Amino acid sequence: MPISPNQGSTGGGTTVTITGTNLAGASAVNFGSKLATITANTPTSVTVTSPSGSGTVPVTVTTAAGASNPLNFYYIGVPFKASLSAASGPSAGGNTVTISGTGLATASSVAFGGNNATPTVTSDSVLSVTVPAGTSGSVGVSITTTGGTNNGFSYTYVDPPTIASLTPTSGSTSGGTAVTITGTDLSTTQSVTFDGVTAPFSVINSTTVSAVPPPGNVGAVDVVVSTTGGNATAAAGFTYVAGAGI
Repeated sequence: MPISPNQGSTGGGTTVTITGTNLAGASAVNFGSKLATITANTPTSVTVTSPSGSGTVPVTVTTAAGASNPLNFYYIGVPFKASLSAASGPSAGGNTVTISGTGLATASSVAFGGNNATPTVTSDSVLSVTVPAGTSGSVGVSITTTGGTNNGFSYTYVDPPTIASLTPTSGSTSGGTAVTITGTDLSTTQSVTFDGVTAPFSVINSTTVSAVPPPGNVGAVDVVVSTTGGNATAAAGFTYVAGAGI
């Protein structure tokens, strides 16, 4: 006599179907010592809503002929989330985050605000998920498992940066000229490069970053600002010039 599904939330409410023979007129379905609510019954099946419970319990169907043989039903608790590997990412999504905790083995969905993604479950304590696209700002993160849904994490979507201007736009090939970069969504800047070479920088605010170009060769070079939200490039945005000599 099969039971499907054979696991559900400790809070109850799981729709369970038991199939077999001579099940017509079922008067009771017990999950351990608790009665389930019968919602449908035919000679070959009984559909019920599981009561609350914990651990592993025997399920029996009682008809006029008596109680059936028991089948095991496994109660699963609500998942607990311990950590989120990244608390922010690009609004375009596509990056992978890892969630650790307990009770994650049956995870079927991870929601970032109103956007759902299907996770890859590694174990009961670890899963990974590709973040769906979202809009700039913070959203709650929730995990849905057979045991229920748990919230508690916050994730921030960050729009890609833009570069509006550099001041000054040129400097010595020896480097060291302080350059002010203005644009948008610069507060999460992770690196600034001049011609692919990393430069020291400091974030002033969401629209301003100060950087010090490293030494370079004469000519115009690209300046790239990388943030949590993505990259912005000022093509040929800074020109290295040779110093005066005699």
